[in-house]
Amino acid sequence: NYRVDVLEASVEQYAVIWVNGDKFEFSSEAMRRAEALQRSWSELSVMLDRWNQALEQPRSTARPARSELRNTLVALDCTWASFEHKYIAELIEIEEKARRLVVQAIEHERCLQLLEAQNTDSEALQKMTQYQDELNKLVACIAHLNSVANFRRKGRDDLKASVLFDAMSTLRRCDAGERSGEGAEIFAAARILAKDVVESFSAMREYLREVERCLERVDPHLCNNEGLVARLAEWEASWEVGSRYVMQVTTLEAICDLISEVTSLETLAPALITMCEDCDVELFLVLPRIVLLCFLADPDNRRTEIVRGLLPHLFQTKEGGAGKFSKPSDPQLQRLLSSFGSVMQVLSTTASAGGSKAAWELVMARAMFGSTEAGDAYTSLPSATKKVVEDLMRDVEGMSLQLQRHCPEDWNQFSSVLVQCLLGGKQRDAAPKFEV
Repeated sequence: NYRVDVLEASVEQYAVIWVNGDKFEFSSEAMRRAEALQRSWSELSVMLDRWNQALEQPRSTARPARSELRNTLVALDCTWASFEHKYIAELIEIEEKARRLVVQAIEHERCLQLLEAQNTDSEALQKMTQYQDELNKLVACIAHLNSVANFRRKGRDDLKASVLFDAMSTLRRCDAGERSGEGAEIFAAARILAKDVVESFSAMREYLREVERCLERVDPHLCNNEGLVARLAEWEASWEVGSRYVMQVTTLEAICDLISEVTSLETLAPALITMCEDCDVELFLVLPRIVLLCFLADPDNRRTEIVRGLLPHLFQTKEGGAGKFSKPSDPQLQRLLSSFGSVMQVLSTTASAGGSKAAWELVMARAMFGSTEAGDAYTSLPSATKKVVEDLMRDVEGMSLQLQRHCPEDWNQFSSVLVQCLLGGKQRDAAPKFEV
């Protein structure tokens, strides 16, 4: 039973192969046996050529003796078996080393399980130095796995356990705030994002527990394992959001405030949520308008951090602190703020508008549904009032394009976070089918 791939390996004689970004070398003995197999193969070829010539020219060429043919075949069989044994043995060793990344993660996950079984108080457990060390080691293993296997996303290896610690701390703050009587809606966005970080980590741990039972099925080229890649892609996406929004307390509070403001619009929030559920194309025009209007409504509010993060070049940095911003320095944004204030004043004093709250809902309705479907309150406005609102919305539209285009990757991530929070979090299967 001769395998063609063994013969091909002896022909190619690749002394080095790369697996998961690591360099592995076959031994000099394996290369020596490959050369011996090639010599035996060449000797057999020469003998078969002589045999063929003897058939074509029986008078001038003698046919090889049976003993000579037997000796040549025996030599080929011996050198083939010798190279195959060495080559396969070293391949198995390389595969085991390539799977070592998964094995190391499994070992640290098992240590966490033991610590969790010994300590039922989860809050006290999370403060244990030994538990934190194991978490750090497991996250480091997952990050390394992510860098070599996750071809669907960036393959980041710089996401640390601090993302998880901050997420768990955020969940504890949410629980404490709700116990103290604060409304759950205030913490809704923070809970959703922090929970997503924790759940993606739990899903990764569950994968490691499952794959431990069938390590032989793990492809040494880790990027070929569909289940592993899917879990890593989800883990990276969740932790990337966690590192940018959950770990930054001011930004997280700004998102909570923004989501709370939008969902408090009782007549408009259901329509926006329906847009999110249906993935309506209009949604991605509406979201930047909403973000800008919430900023314009109160530029000194913490939700301003969102616009500052997405358009930092429009804000002047204060002296003595990198990353701390003063009021907008961009003339266009300053004019937009002034224009918004004037429009809100006009609408608030308009009889049909009915005060500042109704004026705010009217502007938001115009941003979401356009001038033709903004409702009776809008269509009944005097022409002059309507004109100033339309002028404002035209300027808002121009700035919203900047919001999307200045750094498209940042905006796409943020809009995804908004949709996730408005829909109440990601929907995960309770018991997804396991794939290696």
